[in-house]
Amino acid sequence: MRRRYDETRLWMRMAYGDANRTWLRNELGDRIHPDWNNRTARPARWEIARTHLRTLVKALADRFGEVHVYLEFSTTERCDRRCQSAAGDDCTCSCRGERHGGGTYWADWQLVGEETLVGPVGRVERHYVVRRGDLD
Repeated sequence: MRRRYDETRLWMRMAYGDANRTWLRNELGDRIHPDWNNRTARPARWEIARTHLRTLVKALADRFGEVHVYLEFSTTERCDRRCQSAAGDDCTCSCRGERHGGGTYWADWQLVGEETLVGPVGRVERHYVVRRGDLD
């Protein structure tokens, strides 16, 4: 599964089929619209709204035992200490997810003033392996 910072949908590699579409709807709700992109994407992939990230990762790990998750972050050079207490899965600040929601400290960041963190500029992708039971 992949979440690019500049895309509105998650990308997921799982075989096409009515059984998989049904499984996605059972896990995420009947109102979702999973798209099968086999025209512009090579190899073909499912595309699903970003808001389903955590639920989908858990469901995939439960079904297959583990799932590889790639989260991309784009940054400026500033983060805020409020990021440490943030909730949810999307982090759009410069820490690239390292400090989001209480994540680990990254040695290249320096606190400037009371709230602002300063660090490197760029685009980074993080790779996580989530196993069955990790998100329970």
